[in-house]
Amino acid sequence: MTTPDATDTTDAADPATLTKTTRPSAGHRSRDPAAAPAGAASPSRLWPVLLASYIGQFLVVLDVSVVNVALPSMRDDLALSGSALQWVVNGYALTFAGFLLLGGRLSDLFGPKRVYLAGLGLFAAASLAGGLAQSDTVLITARAAQGVGAAFLAPVTLSLLTRALPEGAARTRAIAAWTAVGAAGGATGGLIGGALTDLASWRWVLLINVPIGLAVGAVVLVWLREQRRDADRPALDLPGAVLVTGGVGAVAYGITETESAGWTSGSALLPLLAGLAALAGFVAVEARSAQPLMPLRLFRIRAVAVGNVVTLVSMVGAFALWYFLTLYMQTVLGYSAIRTGLAFLPHTAALIVASQFAPRLSARFGIRTMTVVGGLLTAAGFLWQAAAMDADGTFVSAILGPALPMAAGQAVLLALLTDVSTSGVGERDAGGVSGLVNTSRQIGAVLGLAILGAVASAGHGAPEDGYARAFLAAGVITAASMLLVPFLPRPGKRTRPVSGSVAA
Repeated sequence: MTTPDATDTTDAADPATLTKTTRPSAGHRSRDPAAAPAGAASPSRLWPVLLASYIGQFLVVLDVSVVNVALPSMRDDLALSGSALQWVVNGYALTFAGFLLLGGRLSDLFGPKRVYLAGLGLFAAASLAGGLAQSDTVLITARAAQGVGAAFLAPVTLSLLTRALPEGAARTRAIAAWTAVGAAGGATGGLIGGALTDLASWRWVLLINVPIGLAVGAVVLVWLREQRRDADRPALDLPGAVLVTGGVGAVAYGITETESAGWTSGSALLPLLAGLAALAGFVAVEARSAQPLMPLRLFRIRAVAVGNVVTLVSMVGAFALWYFLTLYMQTVLGYSAIRTGLAFLPHTAALIVASQFAPRLSARFGIRTMTVVGGLLTAAGFLWQAAAMDADGTFVSAILGPALPMAAGQAVLLALLTDVSTSGVGERDAGGVSGLVNTSRQIGAVLGLAILGAVASAGHGAPEDGYARAFLAAGVITAASMLLVPFLPRPGKRTRPVSGSVAA
């Protein structure tokens, strides 16, 4: 990953500065021509790229959390059973995880603009169907369709940035902002969902996506320029698509089943084993395919391979921040849905501010050093949160204090990991690698819910004791994931072109 001069102080919010390239300073790796986009976007064409990327990412992450506070109202209105209520959440999560790699590769094959519009259209249509649903079957089906649309949309939001901006300071700032926007979507989901549910109806938690989707779709359709594709565009690797979609989806489902049934139950083990078998078949198919869905040569890029492993492991702990802290505030402290959302505003502010400093800090001290700093700061925040959880906790002592290191460290960690995990890749593989990064995040989050949920429910005591154990485990896992960071490429090491890379 190219790093700028330490003296670079350009503003990340200005599209003109985002296209600025910086000369490599001594000790920093120069940009690999094999990794450069075919042509960086001009300032006049960059704003629709940024708008489409950031709003798309915000919508995708928002819908992971915004539904949670509306679940009781959904249950009462549609007479949902406990199982059906769980599938309102899992239906979205499983299809989202399963189709991410396919969505990323489709953007490489058919162009990011087409796939963005297709994903956004499906997402908005499914939101409309869910918002008008009169039965649990329609609602769960709509949520699953939402997950498919989000899986097509999410990789494109990242690959738009990596295609439009060459590796370097501008791209690092743009990805940091993309990370902050996604985190803000997760953090404000409770506030937005609570306000819509209390002031209007739970249905508006889903229906709100329709006008937003139409407005963003119009901007993308009119102003976003489709990038030229090669005349010899490869065909879709259908066997690989079926195997990886089914494999990831089955693994995600098996992990979610462990939370209620345990790791040794048949309902968890069978889908886990079937999913792993399908993924093994996927690797075998990709190794022999002339036009693979996910070229295995990409895993020879150390930044891609190690970056995704660290992302997956660190996301296991990262999930604790939003999920268990929400339960603590509502179950133990008695916060309402709206008050819970407001209590997350300091986390959101810390995420946004820290993500803007991450590029400058990595330029000054090195990406590996700052990734470790971000991870250890996050782990320290988790441990502080575990110690602060008390039945009589106040906002300042139990929420605000731990929020600052926990959220700021996570912003630095995820922004830099996303940047390094997409470096050294040619333009033709940008979508596939973006899908891989999003898949690593999602599988890590699903795995985190299962592991930390088991830790929280183990033993006896008050609910806050279980939540504290979950944060303690999250801190240990996050700190342990930093042991993998030294395997990332050195800042001054040039990325070797990968055999078969079209950009090379």
